Order: sequence, then C-alpha cells, then structure tokens
Amino acid sequence: MTQTPPAPAAAPATPSDLQDERLVRPANLRESVAASFKRVRTGDLGSLPVVIGLVVICVIFQILNSNFLGAENISDTLVDTAGIGFISVGIVLVLLLGQIDLSVGSMSGFSAAIFGVLLTKNHWPEWVIIIVCIVVGAVVGLIYGALFVRFGVPSFVITLAGLLALLGAQLATLGPLGSINIPFTTFIVNFSLTQFLPTWLNYVLVVVAGLGYAGTALARANGRRRAGLSAPAVSGILVKAIILVVALGLIVAYVSTYAGGGIGDSFVALILLVVIMQYVLTRTRFGREVFAVGGNVEAARRAGIRVNRIYVTVFILCAVLAALGGLLNLGHLASASTSSGTGDVNLDAIAGAVIGGTSLFGGRGSAWSALLGILVITAISQGLNLLSLDSSVRFMITGGVLLLAVIVDSLSRRSRASHGQA
Repeated sequence: MTQTPPAPAAAPATPSDLQDERLVRPANLRESVAASFKRVRTGDLGSLPVVIGLVVICVIFQILNSNFLGAENISDTLVDTAGIGFISVGIVLVLLLGQIDLSVGSMSGFSAAIFGVLLTKNHWPEWVIIIVCIVVGAVVGLIYGALFVRFGVPSFVITLAGLLALLGAQLATLGPLGSINIPFTTFIVNFSLTQFLPTWLNYVLVVVAGLGYAGTALARANGRRRAGLSAPAVSGILVKAIILVVALGLIVAYVSTYAGGGIGDSFVALILLVVIMQYVLTRTRFGREVFAVGGNVEAARRAGIRVNRIYVTVFILCAVLAALGGLLNLGHLASASTSSGTGDVNLDAIAGAVIGGTSLFGGRGSAWSALLGILVITAISQGLNLLSLDSSVRFMITGGVLLLAVIVDSLSRRSRASHGQA
C-alpha cells in the first residue's frame, strides 16, 4: 500500500491589503517618510500647504516686527481664533457635503443679540440663554435642511435668504439702541477673554494629548493586525507621539512666559471641539456617511445611506456651531451690536475652512482644516495690526490666500486623478 507523502507546510498568510500597493501601510519610520513623499508627489497634499504657509507668514511678519512671535501676541492670537474657529468647523461639515452656508455670520450675530437682550433686559440666567441660542441655531439649521431635501433649492440660495432674514431678526431683537454692553463679570466674557488655564494644567493636557494619540494609533494598528491587514510599526507611532508632546510642551512653555495670559480657556474649548469632531468624522458611522455623501451622493444613496438625514443633520450642526461662535465673539468684545456677525465673519469662517485644506468640491477635508485655516487668517490679521496697516490690506491678502488655496486644491485633485487616486 502506497503511503501518501505529507502535504508541504502552508506559507504564512500575507496580509490581504499588501496585494494592492495603494493600501499598504508603512511598517517602520523609514517607510512612513517614504510614503509621505509619495503622497505629496501624487497630489495628496493634506495639510502640508497650509502648514508651510503658516510658517512663511510667521517668518515674514517676525522679520517686519520682532514682536510678532512674542508670547503676548501668540497668546492674543490663540484667544482671537476661538469664536471664528467654532463657526469654521461648522463650515467644514457643510463643505464636506459639497454645500455651503452663507448665513453663519448672521446666525452668530443673531445669537449674540439674543444673549445680550435676555441677559441685560430680561435678566435670564446665562446657562438658560446659552441653551436658547443653541435651540434657535438648531431650528434654523433644520429649516435649511428641510428646504434643501424637500424642494431641492440650492444651499447657496437658501442660506443667502437666511443671511438676510437672520440679519433682520438681529436688528429687530436689538431694537432702537442697536448696541448692548455685556458686564465683564459674566461667565461668557470671562471665558472668552480673560480666563487662562494654569500652566500645570496645560502640561497635563499636553501629556494627555500624546497618550491619546499613541493609544488611538496603537489600538488602530492592533485592530488592523487582527483583521489580517498590514499595520504601522509601534516604534513609528511612539516617535510621533514623543514629537507631538515635545512640540506642544515647548509652545506651552513659551506662551506661559507672558504673565498677563497664556493658553485661553476659549482656545482650549476650540481644540476640544476639533478633536471631538475629527473623531466623529473619522471613527463613527455618521462621519463615514458624510464623506460618502460628499464624494458621490448617488452612490451613497444606493449603498443604503439615508442621504436626506445626513444633509439635515449637518445643516443643524453648522448653525448650532455658528450660534456658539457668536457667543464666544460676544464675550470677546463684551458687547452685542448691529455689527455683530457682519463684516468679515463669513469671509473668515469660509476662508479658514478652505485655506485649511477642505475641498470646495466635497468629500475631502477634516476638522483640523478649520483650526489651521483660522490660525493663518488670524496670524495675517495680527501681523498687519502690528504693522499698523489698514484693514483693506488684510482683505486683499486674505482673498489672495483663499484663491491660492482653491488653486492648490484644484491642482491636487487633478494630480490625484492622473495617478488613479481621485
């Protein structure tokens, strides 16, 4: 009887994503650097252009005025970004769907008017007024979303009409006085303008940020390994976490040398919002559906995504964030007036999202886009103020930077398409 020879030992299974080079994750630090250069060459620029732009802006203004990178100016810049940053995060959400909200400035001004009147004339508790402003913003966003999904009216037209309607509501709410001063003893003014975190707490948050990044990245890598996919090396993750902690620690140490300030509570609130929203966009079903709808609405609908619900939810979130941003701006100025939310609020909020890297064509962007873009705009504003230049120059420079950001986005899309990565 012939004995069957034993079967050869099976070769170790190759991770399935390694069969497609476009899905391979770098396994070590050297491969991570190489992969980053490759992404840049193929048009996947990410936040690189805005980071380079921010560095160039800082260098130029520091040369022109040695106080630009001083601890006091940096502290003031961070505080100035909070209100408009909240609004810009909402703009990022609607841009991810390929839509727009032109009424965020008016929504923020209306929110400020509601707060000023209810606080000074009706003497309502601050926390109740804040809830009222959030509810009003949610109702406005619900109306936008309902009009969009029910009648198919372009968001540009809906929110342009909303801009005018909310501006009228703001004027009617303020009445003949047109301006209301907010006492400096109120929570909203202290939080937005005068409250700064203790230095020790800043360092604690820096360490928490590093541990959070490392923990999230390691958990993600382990999940990929369990699923039979390639994963980044642990050493690369730890190096990035250490670099993050050291960089943030140095910034905190330098800004804290300014005795009259430091890291403002309002800026920390903006960072917290960005982190939460980034997690929602990248780690939840809702976030994946937002990107799917923004990338191809018909494909998302055929995949079973409730597209109309996504549109309505995003419009609500955008209006609510605009209302909260209006409250922070109110606290920063300690007043509500007919000029609240007007002027360059819309420009800065939309420009911040686009300059930060969110695509006007939908489907590409992140919550960090708003933060980076607003930092660029605020840095330009602070630099020009130090140079005592007219605001007209700031408008022209901001417009030029915005146009450049859109051109970079268009060229990036064209490059990705030519490399089969669009």
